[in-house]
Amino acid sequence: MPLTSLLLPPSADFWPQLARILLRQWRESEPNSQAGDFSTVRVLVPNFCHAQLLKSALAAELNRTFVPPRITTLQAWLKMLPPDPAEVPISSGTERMMSLYAELRQHAWLKKLFAARRNVDLLPLAQTLMTLFDELSEALLPAMHIEPNAAEEKWQAALEQLPLPARNILSDESQLVWSLWKTQLGNNDATAACLARMMRLAALADAPLVWISPSKPDALHDAFLRAYGERQAVQQVRLDWHADVIAPAFAKAWPEMPEQDEHQPPAYVDETHITRPDGVSLHACGSLEEEARHAAQTIIDWLQQGKSCIAIIAQDRVVARRIRALLERAAIYVSDETGWKLSTTRTAAAIAALLDVVSTRAETVALLDLLKSPCVLSDRPDKPDRVMEIEHALRRYNILGGWDAALNVLKNAPESRQLIELIAAQASTLTGRKTLSEWGEATDNALRALGMRAALETDEAGVQVVSLLDMLIHDCGDTHHAFSFAEWRAFLSLQLESTPYVPEDFDRRVVMLQLNGAQLRTFDAVIMVGADADHLPSQLNETLFFADAVRRELGLATKEMRQRMQMRDFAELLHANPHVVLSYQSYRNGEPNAASTWVERLQLTLERAGAEVLPVHSIDIARQVLKTLPVRMPSPAAPQLLPRKLSASAYNSLVACPYQFFATRMLGLAGLDELSDMPEKRDYGDWLHAILRTYHETVRDYKIASAAREELLRDISQKIFGEALAQSAAALGYYARWQKVIPAYLEWANEREASGWRFVFGEQRFEKILNWDGGQITLHGCIDRIDEHEDGSRAVLDYKTRNVQSLRDKIKETEDHQLAFYGMLSDLPVAAAHFVALEVTKDKTGDAEAKNFIEWQAMLEKQIVANVSAIASGTPLRASGIERVCVFCEVRGLCRKGAW
Repeated sequence: MPLTSLLLPPSADFWPQLARILLRQWRESEPNSQAGDFSTVRVLVPNFCHAQLLKSALAAELNRTFVPPRITTLQAWLKMLPPDPAEVPISSGTERMMSLYAELRQHAWLKKLFAARRNVDLLPLAQTLMTLFDELSEALLPAMHIEPNAAEEKWQAALEQLPLPARNILSDESQLVWSLWKTQLGNNDATAACLARMMRLAALADAPLVWISPSKPDALHDAFLRAYGERQAVQQVRLDWHADVIAPAFAKAWPEMPEQDEHQPPAYVDETHITRPDGVSLHACGSLEEEARHAAQTIIDWLQQGKSCIAIIAQDRVVARRIRALLERAAIYVSDETGWKLSTTRTAAAIAALLDVVSTRAETVALLDLLKSPCVLSDRPDKPDRVMEIEHALRRYNILGGWDAALNVLKNAPESRQLIELIAAQASTLTGRKTLSEWGEATDNALRALGMRAALETDEAGVQVVSLLDMLIHDCGDTHHAFSFAEWRAFLSLQLESTPYVPEDFDRRVVMLQLNGAQLRTFDAVIMVGADADHLPSQLNETLFFADAVRRELGLATKEMRQRMQMRDFAELLHANPHVVLSYQSYRNGEPNAASTWVERLQLTLERAGAEVLPVHSIDIARQVLKTLPVRMPSPAAPQLLPRKLSASAYNSLVACPYQFFATRMLGLAGLDELSDMPEKRDYGDWLHAILRTYHETVRDYKIASAAREELLRDISQKIFGEALAQSAAALGYYARWQKVIPAYLEWANEREASGWRFVFGEQRFEKILNWDGGQITLHGCIDRIDEHEDGSRAVLDYKTRNVQSLRDKIKETEDHQLAFYGMLSDLPVAAAHFVALEVTKDKTGDAEAKNFIEWQAMLEKQIVANVSAIASGTPLRASGIERVCVFCEVRGLCRKGAW
């Protein structure tokens, strides 16, 4: 039967022109066509969107009812083929890849050859090899179907294309790929199965076939068309890229693009016929934001002009995402045909968070990320409270990770502890070595136990993630190789990374697609973002293992061929659409950024021919005048928020800045404790408080002699710091620092004891109710130490990890009321107060005594009553802190000091 070709030039009239030609042919050859019945003809199109374009063109040409031809895609037609009982079950792509990976990891020399430090580093290599194997199969299997030795002959012919020295030292990588490909041919892979099914379709040919494609069929499809043509007529329809049918400006600017007939000289292009392409314009932007705003406004203007089919060619995906966000702000929703990686969705992030918790053994940041995911335990109404309780506990005790540590700090919070126990139980199932199917089932069980599976199934992207997991469990059931958790995690991440997520379409007015997605399609207007040298042409992935000369001889796509295909896609875009705007950033990161070399070559060609160059596209973005509202110092009044309790630090905050007190103590906006893998000065203070309390209680209770006290203090210090060092070796610096202080501190303590003072208690909490006419407030706090003199008087001591002179200066400033506050808290009257220095100056330490302490307590009580009663009466709490306070204030961004 005849096998004919029909070449049509790239233009907006492609589908109407094809419809006219096909109708004329069918009327001449098909008796039923006069009645409008074309169902006896089969048409194969690249995608289903092309099927609609062809039907619309036929309907416009006939202008009456008709029975359309059987239009479908080859993949859809193959799926409708009845199963063949003799067909061997086909291994899935993932199963083949992991089987190959399992073989690769057995060879240490391979890891050395490809600089892989771990087994999982070979996974991308296995994926690359599978892609290359599919390329080889598609190119060589059709010839091997006829002549079994054809592949070997092509391989030898490919080697002959290399210079003799290169042929003699052909890389180990290329030899490895060729050997591995030949060994896996007997496994009846997907390409071989696809070829067999295509041959079955050809054997069942029952109608003439029209094959529509923008380019020549590859070896696999060419074999199918030839086999089909032995039984029925086949007509190939593709774009004509000869120089005499495309725009002269394009043929001259891009001489490598036109199709060259073999043994024919390059076509001559008459420069007198070169004219500026209609509807094509340029726009150079100064920044990413400017390019996105310009493109978004252009699309809005087109919609207002009545255009209903607009395309965004996303050469620069970052700009394209920003355009989408700007359009959605204007209630214009973009139909994204390119999709984005499934790994970038929040549902995939939830699964990644679970795997992170397992791999890090409950590292705190990973654990909190998992708990805060909306997919985890979303059916529990108390989840927000439990998560907050867990986070406060982990941050308060600076727990960096570990199941036991996390559970230990939650021993007094049974409900929150239960959540951690549930996650820990599921994490324990994701250990050891399992097959891929077993790993998939274990992960699925963990998702179900944590309520994640149900949550994922209510999300559009989550449904695709769950379907991917189910597919992996099903497709990998025959893989019996065992893999570690790290390998399963890397494999799952690779699948999420390579699977696109395409949201459902509900608004087709604006479509975002890649350049090759515009093949054989026409839009009312098109804007391409990223028409610069970095993005157009797209940066092609380097082909590993085979040089271009070898790839060309083997029938594989070379870098030159892939770039020519992309150039033709670009030329078709300019041919087929009435309005095309090419947008790019003339500056990126402060550096000049040139337009695409293809655009520059086109501009140069137009200039040389004396034609007009591409015009500049410009738009007007409406200016909006915003009303200014002067920013004033915040001065809220909230008597209803007056706290019932007051600590020394809270009162110091009130004195330092009333607004700071309002934000942190009345609104409760204090920041969470920061997690740190390094001990901080606060931790150092806590360790010293624990050491000194234990030491002085032991001396008091057991009457330890002076000679034995240094050994006692060092033993207690060693025990406390030993626990700290077990958690972080960085505590060693603080330990050495304290050891230098011990002799000086003991000397001071013994001198104080000799002067008549004795230790009463330490680290004890107190509360005291302060009453006045019309109100009361509870003072509370923890007193570091109370000493009692032989005459019965008492003194408050507060430890500070500072030197004596700085503490004396602190008392002179009279801005810190901590000592007087603690004196008021004491259950018995206190006549004196001291800051105790826990740092040495010239091998000495000591204390700084507060003067007139009794009068200070009386004055502080009056101040507290006056200030608290003022707040209760509605006095404004102004942001009146001085700069020294504001520098370290955690709510400065809230009061916005500096803006008023």
